[in-house]
Amino acid sequence: MQPSDFSEWSNHIEVPFAPESTKSGIGDRGFHPNCWYEREFATPTGDGRLLLHFGAVDYRARVWVNNQYVAEHEGGHTSFTLDITHALNDSGTTKVTVWAQDDPHDLAKPRGKQDWQLQPHSIWYPRTSGIWQTVWLERVGETYIGNLRWIPDCERWEIGFEVGLAGNLPTSGVQIKVKLSAGGLVLASDTYEVFNGEIVRRIVLGDPGIDDCRNELLWSPEKPTLIDAQIQLWDQDILLDEVQSYTAMRTVSIQRDRFMLNGRPYYLRLVLDQGYWPDTLMTPPNDEALRRDVELVKAMGFNGVRKHQKIEDPRFFYWADVLGLLVWEEMPSAYRFTPKAVERMTREWTEIIKRDVSHPCIVAWVPFNES
Repeated sequence: MQPSDFSEWSNHIEVPFAPESTKSGIGDRGFHPNCWYEREFATPTGDGRLLLHFGAVDYRARVWVNNQYVAEHEGGHTSFTLDITHALNDSGTTKVTVWAQDDPHDLAKPRGKQDWQLQPHSIWYPRTSGIWQTVWLERVGETYIGNLRWIPDCERWEIGFEVGLAGNLPTSGVQIKVKLSAGGLVLASDTYEVFNGEIVRRIVLGDPGIDDCRNELLWSPEKPTLIDAQIQLWDQDILLDEVQSYTAMRTVSIQRDRFMLNGRPYYLRLVLDQGYWPDTLMTPPNDEALRRDVELVKAMGFNGVRKHQKIEDPRFFYWADVLGLLVWEEMPSAYRFTPKAVERMTREWTEIIKRDVSHPCIVAWVPFNES
């Protein structure tokens, strides 16, 4: 099927809420193997490139821009970004069409708690089909920072980082400037040459000399100290891109039968967090709802959560980082063991780890549940 096959659109939906949710304006708990979306909007002005971000679409998404096929993505729990610059026109408006395919009876795909029967039975929950996380546009330069990863090392008292550029990659002459600070004090500031569109470096922090001073920078649920990071991309004296980020100094290890946080035994008091809301299902109602969940868990005396059978909205991890909450991130299960299921899970799980690996709150990665 193509977008041109539709002469009219019979329903309206509030994105990013799934059609099964009441908040979407549809609230139909039946089967939705094919969901078509279309939205026309004024094209954002400015130079450079235009990126279209999808938080998550369950399960396979095909995207057209101005009736021009752009790309597709498979995996119902991972984010993806499309550069749609080439599909823009001079009309001043842009039309985005999305076809989301989600076979409700396919047990060989990662689906977590989503039921394959018409009505939820036993321990399973209502389905979440189509777009279920935020969709947004971003205007960037011709060359921009495409990805960023932090690798703190408490033993060596240094912070590693990886930066990958995207867009039109220059052959030489560009630099990355990094500044780290905490509590208003600059910890490090340096400039690095970029080769082949990427950079991998380690920043050695100044040694305070005594453990008490180091402890002031360690992240924990009781004291979630974050290190602010400013990353700038320069071409001579021209600023091409700038990213505000953060990282944290913390270690996780196991010694015999003890979980160790920052080199000390740490008792885990976790809740099993389902990540469902009555009116919005797997989609959080808003950012405040995510923050409120973190605050409530801590108020009840717990220091962490296991996100049960669900990859959460990245904003939840942000609030867990900021407010101090340990997280076990868990891959939603498939319910038929086949080579196709293994391939699907491995690909999607790899995407998830790459996206979320820099969050200090995540202390355990659970690739499958009771399978």
